[in-house]
Order: sequence, then C-alpha cells, then structure tokens
Amino acid sequence: MSKIIGKEYPISDIFTSKFEYHIPSYQRPYAWEKEQAETLFDDLLDFYRNQPKDDNYFLGSIVLIKEDDDNKPKSDVIDGQQRLTSLTILLSVIASLIKDVKTRSEIEEKISEPGKKFIGLKPQPRLFLRPKDQDFFKKYIQDIKVDDLISLNIDDISTFDTEAKKHIKINCKAFKDKLLQNFEPEKEDFENFIGFILTRCYLIAVMTPSQTSAFRVFSVMNSRGLDLLPIDIFKADIIGEIPENQQNVYTQKWEEMENDLTRQGFNELFVHIRMIYAKEKLREEIVSNFKKTVKSKIVKSEDFIDKVLTPYCQAYNTIRKCNYVSTSDTTKMKDINDTLGWLNKGFNYDWIPATLRFMLDHSSDTDYLLWFLKKMERLAVCLMVTGQDVNKRIKRYCEILNEMESKSHNFTDPLQSVELTDEEKKSFVGILNNDIYHMTSRYRNYIIQRLDSFVSDGAATYDEKVFTIEHVLPQTVDPKSEWAKLWPDEKIRDNWLHKIANLVPLARKVNSAAQNYDFDEKKEKYFANSRTGTTSYNLTSQVLLIPVWTEDVVKQRQAYLIEVFKEKWEL
Repeated sequence: MSKIIGKEYPISDIFTSKFEYHIPSYQRPYAWEKEQAETLFDDLLDFYRNQPKDDNYFLGSIVLIKEDDDNKPKSDVIDGQQRLTSLTILLSVIASLIKDVKTRSEIEEKISEPGKKFIGLKPQPRLFLRPKDQDFFKKYIQDIKVDDLISLNIDDISTFDTEAKKHIKINCKAFKDKLLQNFEPEKEDFENFIGFILTRCYLIAVMTPSQTSAFRVFSVMNSRGLDLLPIDIFKADIIGEIPENQQNVYTQKWEEMENDLTRQGFNELFVHIRMIYAKEKLREEIVSNFKKTVKSKIVKSEDFIDKVLTPYCQAYNTIRKCNYVSTSDTTKMKDINDTLGWLNKGFNYDWIPATLRFMLDHSSDTDYLLWFLKKMERLAVCLMVTGQDVNKRIKRYCEILNEMESKSHNFTDPLQSVELTDEEKKSFVGILNNDIYHMTSRYRNYIIQRLDSFVSDGAATYDEKVFTIEHVLPQTVDPKSEWAKLWPDEKIRDNWLHKIANLVPLARKVNSAAQNYDFDEKKEKYFANSRTGTTSYNLTSQVLLIPVWTEDVVKQRQAYLIEVFKEKWEL
C-alpha cells in the first residue's frame, strides 16, 4: 500500500527546490476568474491587517504524486493547481514592484529556481502548467514581464488562444491593482505584507508516490457525503443540551430537515443563518462563531430547532426549489417563483440570507414579496456583472439585513437598501451597453437569457447544455464577402462586434464554419430551425425579420435593447 504523507509548509518552503510542480495534461486548465483571485487577495490582506501577528493563515491543501524525499522534487499536482498558479502570479506581480535587485531576487527565487552549478541544480520554473499554456506563463509570469502582459490586447486570438491565458492576464492585472491600491512599493508595510505571505501563510502538502493513492486521497477530501461537516458538530451540541426524554423527537426533526435539504444544503443553511445574525463576513472557524452569534441568543436548544431552524429550513426550501405557494394570488405566485428561478441562476449565493429573512417575515404578502425579489434580482445581477468582489457584495447585503432589523417595513413603506444607487444604475447600464461578449460565458449567458425573457412572452426555456451565443456580424470577415462590403471600416466593425445588439442566442450547437456565412445564408441555415424555419428565442426571431445587417440597424437595435433593460430593471 502506498505511503501517504501530509506536511504543513509555509509559502516560503512551498516554492523551493523541494518541489517541482507539474500539471498533468489530463487536468483542467487554469480557471480561476478575477473574482476568485481578488477574494484570495482580500482574505490575505484582511488577515494581515486584523489578526494577531503570531497567527498563521491556512490556504488549504494540495495533493501531489511525489516521493517523500527532498532530493526527488518532481510533483504531479492532482489537486491545488489553481492556488499554486494564482500564488505564482501574485509573487510575480510583487517582484515586478520591487526595485532593489537583491530584495527582488528573493521573490524571483520563489517563482523560478536560479540553479546551482556545482550541485547539478539547473535553472527552471518551480511550476509547469499544461503544455498549451506553459510557454506563455513562463514568458510573462515566471520571467516577470508583468507590465508587458497587462499591456497586451486580450482580443488578440493569436496570443490568447486559450481561456487559461486570458485568466492569467486578467488576474495578473487584478493583483497589481489590488497591491497598488493598498500599498506603496518599497515602504515597510509592503515588505511586511510580503513577509506575511511567505512566512505566515501555510499549505498542507499531501504526498503519495502512487497515482491510485493520490486520486483516492483527492476523492476522499472532496467527497461531501463522507466528510464531517459543521452541521454534525452543531447537532451533537444542540441535541445534547435537550432533555434526554425529548432527544429522540428533536433528532428526528433534525434528520428530516437534513434529508429534505441534503447534507450539503443543510450545511449551507447554517452558513446563511449565521450571516443573518452576525451581519458580517466569517472571520473565524464557523462552529465557534455560530455558537457566539446565533446559539448564544437562544436560551433553549428546543427553541432553536422549533423557532429558528425549522422555519428557516422551510423558507430555504422554497427559495432553492422555487415552489412558493399562495392561495390568494396565483398570478403573483408564478411571478415570484419565476423570479426565484432567475435568482438561482446566479453564480453566488450572497443574496440568500437577506432573502431568507425577508421571506420569513413577509411570505404572506405576495405584493411586497414579489417587489422585494425583483429588486433583489436586479441588485444581485448588478453586483455580479459590475465585478464586485465577495467582500463588497457581503457588505451590500448586510446593509439590507441591518435595515430589516432596525425598522418596520411593508409594501407602502418598503426597504430602501435593496434599491440601486444612481451610481450603481449608471455603472450597470454602462456594462450592459459595452462589449457583453467579453464577460465570462456564464455571465453573458445570464444577461442574454434574461433579455430574451424580457422581450418574449415568458415561454422560452434555457437548456444550459446546448445554449450558445453567436455573433450576427462574424468575428472574422472575409475581404471578398458581403460583410466586407456592408462593413468596410474595421474600427466600426470592432466597435459593434461584441455588443448585445450583435449577439443572438441559439438552442443548438452548429458547425463553426457557418459563423462566417453572409447574412441571408446565416439566417436560413444557422439561426433558424432547419425544419420549421423559426427559432425558440425572441431575440433571434427579431433578427430573422431584418433584411440587411448594417451599422444603422445594429445601432438602433442596441438602443432598443438597452431601453428594454432600463424599463424592466428600472434603471
């Protein structure tokens, strides 16, 4: 049986000649987006600024296929490449800001092994990405060409021919922006922050020489159903405080709720309940924080289960399953569930605590509930597409929780904190009016699906497995094509190419060669259903009715679609 070793290392030891990291070709590429990179930085900064100087920050674990021998550094990364890659990018940006050659070299040695001639240690990077991305990564990140990378045009498909390369550039710029916003290079505070990262930030490296064993470790670490979750500790504490003759009754109540939501969903509910009570980001281990912020305010454990957990469980079930029921107004009931459906299509769940609290207090008032959910969806999408990081989102939603607690409110005197500010509206419209296609695919899919729902009768459905977004005016224009005659000015083409007026949703995958068809052929063979000559999306149907695709048409269509957003989202 392969020996499994787990050791704790500071970052200063993670990036040394003890390890030579290789990302196997079968692994997914580097996929961290700007939000995840910024969250990592913000968490590091928050811990550095606010925690005692003798406390260490735990960055999680990595799983490696590696011999337990410092003289055999080769390490295939089974889990942890996103963190290792992001930390390397951060170190590269830090090195780029250091002017002193000797000081800078200390960081450079964490990124690349400088080599030691007399002991046969050759110069090479510490981390090797997949072959498609490694040359790019070495050229700009590991050779510390940060400014050159940031200056590159991300639309240059000859350079950015993989999503990983785009993520590397975007996250590189995000780290540099964050560092310059919070530090002055060469100042003591900046140097102390670097020291904190290298000496007080730790990873656990789980190592085994066998691939089979490494995958087993990875599977166990990521098996939600088998791990001990915080809810298991809560359960032992809470049930243990109930009189013995009532424990079986409350254990059954607990387990029925857990089965209804699933273990993971039930655990998430506790996280949301903690946020409702604490109204701030979690800064310590959740079990002790939950006891301090929630359980300490409830005298009897029976009351916690009956008066807190049970009603919140029912509300959470309604929110996630979109199954709100009203006997008095079936029309609004459908609108409420539709809006919940759109909220659940989002890509973070920071909005849930405030929505849970609101639903618990106002579930019987369908007018006010629908009003709130529409405002909440608008706010959630605004925060999402304008790129607000998790800390800013949490702060924004906590303002709503604080207002809920501070005053009585109803449909005639509603909450104000859920409304967008004028500045948020302006920023939101600016993003919608810009190059939508440059958003991550999940964001642009959401925006275009939502727009389609606004211009349709609500009958459209969106199958994520086959949903695609296509350009009407193609990204590549043949000089001999009709497109070149209609759009001779390349700058004008580039201005409109990625805007929402030039994008249409399709419910099927198509031959990539069809993307460059002339407009009439594109409508006939590409956008319309081959059997019926129609499309399931109203946005695409509108395009089918247009005889020729010119700049004036696109300009008018852009203005029309932005007005739809403004009307439906009250912008």
